Amino acid sequence: MNPTSSRALGVMLVFLAFGIPVAGHAADAPLEYRIERIAAAGGFDGQTCWVHARAGAIPAKGPGNPGATPLIVMTMQKLLLTGSDVFYPLHNLWTDDLGTTWTEPQLQTVFERQKMGDDVEMTVCDFWPKWHAASGKLLGTGHTVWYQNNRVMSVRKRHTAYAVYDPAARAWGPWKELEMPDDPRFANAGAGCTQRVDLPGGDILLPIYFKRPEDKVSSTTVVRCRFDGQALRYVEHGSELATEVPRGFGEPSLVKFGERFFLTIRNDQRGYVTSGADGLHFDAPQPWTFDDGTELGSYNTQQHWVAHSDGLFLVYTRRGAGNDHVFRHRAPLFLARVDPERRCVIRASEQVLVPERGARLGNFGVTYVSPNETWVTAAEWMQPRGVEKRGSDNRVWVAKIKWSKPNRASD
Repeated sequence: MNPTSSRALGVMLVFLAFGIPVAGHAADAPLEYRIERIAAAGGFDGQTCWVHARAGAIPAKGPGNPGATPLIVMTMQKLLLTGSDVFYPLHNLWTDDLGTTWTEPQLQTVFERQKMGDDVEMTVCDFWPKWHAASGKLLGTGHTVWYQNNRVMSVRKRHTAYAVYDPAARAWGPWKELEMPDDPRFANAGAGCTQRVDLPGGDILLPIYFKRPEDKVSSTTVVRCRFDGQALRYVEHGSELATEVPRGFGEPSLVKFGERFFLTIRNDQRGYVTSGADGLHFDAPQPWTFDDGTELGSYNTQQHWVAHSDGLFLVYTRRGAGNDHVFRHRAPLFLARVDPERRCVIRASEQVLVPERGARLGNFGVTYVSPNETWVTAAEWMQPRGVEKRGSDNRVWVAKIKWSKPNRASD
């Protein structure tokens, strides 16, 4: 890393050790870990704030990374506080020393807004970088958003957007759109904020949510894609999961644990979970609950997975944590173990992963860094105005989960 373009940020260390068994399941033996929290960026200008902080890791000695440690590339973008989901171009920052120092965020000009007509612009948001081992590329996915007079258009097209990182240039290449079947249902379809699974042969299982542009309710599916290192191509899609609850299903995230695939899905009233054998076809979704049968309390925001070969975990926000002052109860971020057979959260395993300081933390990412570390990244979203009075300063958190035993999973 060039020292003139890097900076060391204040570091807060919190170490927790925790392990919990689920009786009768060999895959759920006690698993200990500790959590270390650091800041990758921060500072609030009162007009905009960083959001959608998510990272991907180029392995040590991997293509484009001759170093002895993973190269962590984080993307995020500015949000206009006076609007609703008014985003500006993606920025890029990176660390080659596991977060001790980070570069300053650098504008990625390929993501500048595009003029689409009078007072109409388009950009990419809800981006998520992830290493694609088969091609040796860092591939990011998200979706497009259209604005008219700097407000999100209520009836609009939407596409999955993707881009490939160039480690030599330390920059993202031009973004492209994933071509979907010529069907009105997929005219508004994208992979915003979704967590994908890469199969051993290189195929990608990419969750999306979709609808006709004029519809009010979205459905969810998983698309199997083929990626050759440059182009991402649709192959097929699986079960189309739907509900009539307002706005339907959105922001699905996928993980593979053991021999099954698990999908967690956002809904306005409650989060849902389902599983299936092949990553494309799934059982009927059920609401997330704790293992005692009570509702988890996560609603109208995303949940994502942390997978270790010896245990499956969920990262989420929820009601009932002394957080009624937080917008949609989207902070703190919790980490808890999942019972994969009952598809529920083990209440006794719940830990605060990222603390609540007034601002919401619901838009976050998960990064497999190495067999010893998984990171969760989240930016303090500074809406509504006044959250800074409780201590938030638009800090970009990195919560390092450091495993007591090596993780044989690669996601």
